[in-house]
Amino acid sequence: MKNKDKDGKPYPSNKNSWKVKVALMVVVLCGLSFYLGGIFCSEKETYLTKEVNLEDETPRGNANGPLQTKASSFPECSADYQDYTPCTDPRRWKKYGLHRLTFMERHCPPNFERKECLVPPPDGYKVPIRWPKSKNECWYRNVPYDWINKQKSNQHWLVKEGEKFIFPGGGTMFPNGVGKYVDLMEDLIPQMKDGTIRTAIDTGCGVASWGGDLLDRGILTVSLAPRDNHEAQVQFALERGIPAVLGIISTQRLPFPSNSFDMAHCSRCLIPWTEFGGVYLLEVHRILRPGGFWILSGPPVNYENRWRGWNTTIEEQRSDYEKLQDLLTSMCFKLFNKKDDIAVWQKLTENSCYKKLDNPDNYPPKCDDGTEPDSAWYTPLRPCVVVPNPATKKLKLNALAKWPERLHVAPERVSDVRGGSEGAFKHDDSKWKVRVKHYKKLLPAIGTEKIRNVMDMNTLYGGFAAALVEDPLWVMNVVSSYAANTLPVVYDRGLIGTFHDWCEAFSTYPRTYDLLHLDNLFTAESHRCEMKYVLLEMDRILRPNGYAIIRESSYFIDAVSTMAKGMRWSCRKEGTEYGVQNEKILICQKKLWYSKESS
Repeated sequence: MKNKDKDGKPYPSNKNSWKVKVALMVVVLCGLSFYLGGIFCSEKETYLTKEVNLEDETPRGNANGPLQTKASSFPECSADYQDYTPCTDPRRWKKYGLHRLTFMERHCPPNFERKECLVPPPDGYKVPIRWPKSKNECWYRNVPYDWINKQKSNQHWLVKEGEKFIFPGGGTMFPNGVGKYVDLMEDLIPQMKDGTIRTAIDTGCGVASWGGDLLDRGILTVSLAPRDNHEAQVQFALERGIPAVLGIISTQRLPFPSNSFDMAHCSRCLIPWTEFGGVYLLEVHRILRPGGFWILSGPPVNYENRWRGWNTTIEEQRSDYEKLQDLLTSMCFKLFNKKDDIAVWQKLTENSCYKKLDNPDNYPPKCDDGTEPDSAWYTPLRPCVVVPNPATKKLKLNALAKWPERLHVAPERVSDVRGGSEGAFKHDDSKWKVRVKHYKKLLPAIGTEKIRNVMDMNTLYGGFAAALVEDPLWVMNVVSSYAANTLPVVYDRGLIGTFHDWCEAFSTYPRTYDLLHLDNLFTAESHRCEMKYVLLEMDRILRPNGYAIIRESSYFIDAVSTMAKGMRWSCRKEGTEYGVQNEKILICQKKLWYSKESS
């Protein structure tokens, strides 16, 4: 018989009492393990750096709250780092080989050698001259190198006058001015006049006078030249407000997708096109779209009249020209036009030529090694022809809409992107029109002479750049080497860009951009790239008094703001165009300061 309490209800038996105790112990242990687990997970998510320590300001175990940093300031780099380019640093060239100028390619320092300091401007640095005046002049103290002025004075690349460099528009093959040179080019290539040709690349660009002239003709050019000790070609180009990046065709592919540029140009750029199995020309072939044009001026073109000035013989130059012509024919180019010092070849669009490459006796062979045609980040050059996909009908130059209609037409290659479609493209296009309208309210300097060189640090389809196309600026669209391959879409719509990994330094000189735009880059890549180094790189490439628009999740925004203050930036937090709570916008401006070592 069970015992009863005073209300007549039975007491629990010892068996039931044991069950209750066990249940209570389980609850207590679960709660304790959850608490300890929260501490462990929170500590695992803690962002630790040498100078900046990110801590979770929400209760332990909640990884969804915003990050917060302790206030910290970054020291100045020494004055001799005023033109520091981490991944193309002449101080480190001796570590790398001379073969094919390998030492001039990207060689980024290991993490333990990375600089955690702010790159100072040169002594006497001034706010850059504004576009369009900057196209023809810049402050000498901003790029204090007059090697070109002394060595190429007869070619009129630039002239030093008082406190300024003046750019007369000359070049090795057009010492009397680039205008007449491009006029002749337009006579040879009528497609330059009607909007057919929109994007171009200039290899060995000098001070980018060719690219600067084409801007007035509606053609957007990426000017390319390597880092060197004296000439600072790319630095001059960007100081002028002309698109340019550091780079060299050596042993690695250029950081551009296949079949993208409408036109490529080399004006006595001294690239040995027929050497090493023609790999340099094969790379030009890869990045040039079907129907696109390759322009060469200088040796061996017009050798009949020029050979005496090239320290060679007419027989040697004739042989070089014939080798070049044979190599171009073998990789499906045809001679399109030729006059005086300029020769133009066109990349064929007919598949019949590429079918001939199936013959094992032909050289160069068709690429069949499994390497993706668009793989272009630390991808070795291959001595083979990248054959355009015959299924892509609108890849050809004459199949694209003409500029500017091309800008808002969904490219065929958008369907190659995972989740990409014409509808997704149109939605992105509309979204950025709204966003840019909001940005201009937050930062009225957009659209004025204060902003010329712009970078979209992690674009999708180039929507940000497309929404700014009527403003007096240009945008370098950057697609992460770890993100979906959307850069072909950017080029197909008539914009320019490059692949890049933001865990490394960008291929440019310090102080070369007026505005950096960042859309959820830390959200996408903070698991790979340490936030501190990305922000320091942004500071390196941003001009004094330049701006950054940082669009990020609320989780990162306060941490970014605190680090930005440590870099001497002034920032303010703003809401998005629709007032979304889990996303904010930081509008920052980099202050102009001078090194303590300067006079």
